[in-house]
Amino acid sequence: QAQLVESGGGLVQAGGSLRLSCVASGRTFSGFPMGWFRQAPGKEREFVAGISWRGLSKYFADSVKGRFTISRDNAKNTVALQMNSLKPEDTAVYYCGANYIYQSTSYYEISDPDKYDYWGQGTQVTVSS
Repeated sequence: QAQLVESGGGLVQAGGSLRLSCVASGRTFSGFPMGWFRQAPGKEREFVAGISWRGLSKYFADSVKGRFTISRDNAKNTVALQMNSLKPEDTAVYYCGANYIYQSTSYYEISDPDKYDYWGQGTQVTVSS
């Protein structure tokens, strides 16, 4: 059974950094886009960053551009989110997801949570001011 497992969350002061990792098991996702989303209390899940199947196309929410980077290693079935210059408003549960559209490079498809069919359990990121 395929599953995604995130790690790397925690408590950090504003201006600090965290690196989230997502490991996929049970099947390969190398032909599919992967993404990171987040959900703060009382808010809907929102797109943070996405990466195409070969890693050549990367997309970011405006709120994290210039601060976050996304990468993937298809040989290891992993995707990572490097978060720098963290702000209190980045506080949320972060979810890794696998998109179901084969070899998509479309921003609209990669940023849409409805186009994802596998999700991790989430990892909490808390940024203190």
